[in-house]
Amino acid sequence: MTEQEVYEKAKKRVKAKKVFFLHFGIYAATVAFLFSINYLTFADSHIWWAFFPALAWGIGIVAHYISAFGVGIVSRFIASFGYEAPMTEDWEEKELEKEMRKIKRQNAVKHKDNIIAEQEEELELKEIEKLRNNLEDQDFV
Repeated sequence: MTEQEVYEKAKKRVKAKKVFFLHFGIYAATVAFLFSINYLTFADSHIWWAFFPALAWGIGIVAHYISAFGVGIVSRFIASFGYEAPMTEDWEEKELEKEMRKIKRQNAVKHKDNIIAEQEEELELKEIEKLRNNLEDQDFV
């Protein structure tokens, strides 16, 4: 993978994360608005109806989070709030660099595995050559 391809892939991941944070902000503001309307009209309906759209949309938020960040990083996501706000320009650059390092590491591991496999094949061929050299003509009769 070339440097440009790595950059483009990392840029795409950072954009997905940024869009998630925007989506989550809109969700939080809308749910807060719905609950405030529900609170003001509770005397008339006697039901907390705002839970239903919040829950339904919340399922979509969880799916969007998983598609943007992947599964198993909930603890890192929570910890990220204590460090830096994710919507700043610095954050986007740092995330881009982090994604590029991650992609390069993944590609390095794949490349290393390919080299090891090639070396193993080469060793097998050398062993076969040694066996052939050790055999005598009478072994074939």
